[in-house]
Amino acid sequence: MPLIHIEKPGLFTTVQDLGRPGGGPLGISASGAADPIALRLGNRLVGNPEGAAALEMTLLGGTFGFPDGAVIALAGSDFETEIPLWNPIRIPPGATLRVGPTRSGARCYLAVRGGIAVELFLGSASTHVLSGLGGHEGRALRKGDVLRIGDSTVGPVRQGGPPPSALAPRKVLRVTNGPQADWFPEASRTIFYNSGYRVTEEANRMGLRLGGAALTVRSGGHMITEGVPLGAIQVPAGGQPIILFVEQQTTGGYPKIANVIAADVASVGQLRPRDEVRFERVDLATARRLLQQQEDLIREAY
Repeated sequence: MPLIHIEKPGLFTTVQDLGRPGGGPLGISASGAADPIALRLGNRLVGNPEGAAALEMTLLGGTFGFPDGAVIALAGSDFETEIPLWNPIRIPPGATLRVGPTRSGARCYLAVRGGIAVELFLGSASTHVLSGLGGHEGRALRKGDVLRIGDSTVGPVRQGGPPPSALAPRKVLRVTNGPQADWFPEASRTIFYNSGYRVTEEANRMGLRLGGAALTVRSGGHMITEGVPLGAIQVPAGGQPIILFVEQQTTGGYPKIANVIAADVASVGQLRPRDEVRFERVDLATARRLLQQQEDLIREAY
């Protein structure tokens, strides 16, 4: 099999696919790409199944050697690099790809025709860093690692170009009411929806802690621990919201004021520390409609 040599791993680069849903009862969150839209489109460009494993780079890219050559595409945020994003590129044998720091957003994906071949855990190649499972040895990549390129292609290389602007990451996240929304006084709900919140340095694949106007909860917010979904916005003591993300804990004991809709989860994956984010409430019917519209755009993109 052709190989990828990791000459410089970047700040935090992992193998990711679309995750392993269904593991919640076992205490295993789905993990998977932080921006699944970028992963899917990158794979489509090189002729892979949408869920093929790729490399997820965070804030700073790496240097990757291709001793046997490859067909690749970079998808996601604009990282400094020698090749254009959103285009399939043929890398000749012996060539090296260098990807620098981000110029916008948090994550960029290196999709390789054939996918990244690693041993699957619960049916997924995704790295779950907190548990040390999946991906390449359950961890972020290091200098000297060698990855195999697989043979998971199913279609032709596509014509590239930027995806529709409607698929671009948003800084106004649409949310539905959380299960404990009525635990928050009307004044707190008004603050939540009318204030900007800053992503703090405590932001990773497990969750994004926000800084801004504190929210209060009736009865001190004490509750019995219950299951929590991807995108839940919980409010612990202190009143600063946390968006639970792809490596979230599967249960939690803090009240949840809202939940990011499925169509905007990819936007959460492109938030950087110090970015400002706002929230817009929608109903469940609107959330379903927005997801369907997004899926239609993805299918038509390439």
